[in-house]
Amino acid sequence: MTSDQHFVIVGGGLAAAKTAEALRDNDFAGTVTLISAEDYLPYERPPLSKEHLVGKKSLEEFTVDPGQWYRDHHIDVRLGTEVGAIDPSAKTVTLPDGSTLGYDKLALATGSTPRRLPIPGMDAREVYTLRTIGDSDALIELFGSARRLVIIGAGWIGLEVASAARAAQVEVTIVESAELPLLAALGPEMGRVFADLHRDHGVDLRFGAQVEAITTHQGEADLATGVRLTDGTVIEGDAVLVAIGARPNIELAANAGLATDGGVLVDASLATSDPDIVAVGDIADAQHPVLGRRIRVEHWANALNQPAVAAQTMLGKSASYERLPYFFTDQYDLGMEYTGYAATGEYAQVVVRGDVGKREFVAFWLDAENRVLAGMNVNIWDVTDRIKELIGRQVDPERLADTSTPL
Repeated sequence: MTSDQHFVIVGGGLAAAKTAEALRDNDFAGTVTLISAEDYLPYERPPLSKEHLVGKKSLEEFTVDPGQWYRDHHIDVRLGTEVGAIDPSAKTVTLPDGSTLGYDKLALATGSTPRRLPIPGMDAREVYTLRTIGDSDALIELFGSARRLVIIGAGWIGLEVASAARAAQVEVTIVESAELPLLAALGPEMGRVFADLHRDHGVDLRFGAQVEAITTHQGEADLATGVRLTDGTVIEGDAVLVAIGARPNIELAANAGLATDGGVLVDASLATSDPDIVAVGDIADAQHPVLGRRIRVEHWANALNQPAVAAQTMLGKSASYERLPYFFTDQYDLGMEYTGYAATGEYAQVVVRGDVGKREFVAFWLDAENRVLAGMNVNIWDVTDRIKELIGRQVDPERLADTSTPL
């Protein structure tokens, strides 16, 4: 690699910042340009629904690198700048003013956008989503004035915001179309644990419910007043949070002709169908060499760890992303870490080790041959490495559940 090469990173989150770091850590001496649509330096997103939302962390504390780091490492950072197009044949990206910027290698770290509901009232005032620091700050302000919050969706964001809202003494109703929270992520066995957790903290859970409309004030058609379900039930609220998941921002890649299928298709080295372009983070639908399958997960750990491999690939070195999926949550007095991958319908049983009632346990997802697919530790710490060692191994379920048998 020569010093006159130009590498461009499109994105403004953790994955983008870590890609810039990894390039310099690998002694890339060329020009690095980081282009972010947001007006802030790249920051981590988990605190937006966790520590920041409850007043425990400021933006400065979860900004990945300060401005001085980018200056010291000669990273050209362009904030508030949205790339309009990529031309792989010309190896350029189009900037908002219509000008183009050439690249030798390109990293896509464009992240996700909260999904919206195609229902009346979605654009009303006091309807919220959560993805950016501005969104999180708006919810903090809301908690200081609202008495009732309706949350549509019982996924990670919905549940974490519910926890923060209850800490602020806001009444919370969660409306979820599935029969339990986190059903797609954890299955019914552990979904019940989180349902009980939120009921114990006063959350009104409405499962198997479909939202027909976000209701608005008769005199102010643009002010949300709650939701109306398809059965006619009206749930009143001072605000509505729509937390029904996120869609990966793959439009740039798809319009450039890169292979996509719900995400940007990449191999184990995180290279796209164009060898001069890599993709990392939420958008990367990667061939996982350990799991033997394609997997795309919108987790902090991917944004943190994939860039080291992507940077090696950009530099023409051999690299493979083999880390197992990992994510965590903090809700009320429950802290949890999950390692591995157990898709709905692909596991045979869940083995619990510990006390579910006290919410101090480790759960394991096993396949039909008693091989461990994933493990989740709840309020039990320093066991993640042991869980990782067990994944893929065949175990005796009874011994696994026996706390007197060391992991």
